[in-house]
Amino acid sequence: MAAHDRTTVVHLLRHGEVANPEKVLYGRLPGYRLSETGQAMALAAAEWFADKDVTHLVSSPLERARQTTAPIAERLSLPVAVDEGLIEAGNAFEGLRVGVGDGVLRAPQHWWKLRNPFRPSWGEPYVEIAARMLAAVESARDAARGAAAVCVSHQLPIWTLRLHLEGRRYAHDPRRRQCGLASVTSLTYDGDRLTGISYAEPAGATDPDAVPGA
Repeated sequence: MAAHDRTTVVHLLRHGEVANPEKVLYGRLPGYRLSETGQAMALAAAEWFADKDVTHLVSSPLERARQTTAPIAERLSLPVAVDEGLIEAGNAFEGLRVGVGDGVLRAPQHWWKLRNPFRPSWGEPYVEIAARMLAAVESARDAARGAAAVCVSHQLPIWTLRLHLEGRRYAHDPRRRQCGLASVTSLTYDGDRLTGISYAEPAGATDPDAVPGA
């Protein structure tokens, strides 16, 4: 294999903004679609990928991710595969408001769910998120050898995988995740060896006042 054929890039794209007027943690719930702004973000991402030599496109099964994938598929004339490994993390607070001051965390009956932030006790264990995301990325890498793949997923799974790859602790402050709406975390491989991680925001920076979402 020629040297240039050994380089493969897997781009992890977070979906665009979701219409969520009730500001709930929507998690894996059905019916949460992109807002108008989110649709514009998806179009911006599609243009960003136009010259990135993308040959493989795969999405989380959730609707907002598939909506984000659609303009990329159209722009690049690629079919879309679906990988369950890219799905949002499971969360015990799904469907509830979790905002500071007016959220579910004010109710004592929910406090037991917060007993272990290192696992975490309120949802899918970080180690399991990292494992399934890594499997999805490696599958996409293998399908796009010598070129690039795009995997459309969600904030916590993408950030958890990045923490894993960088050898950092899983427990973290969600406000400090470098994974804005429609952002791209790119993993560069030489053969099977990860050689670099980079980050871009094709649709611009996420509003700091935005409610943390999936």
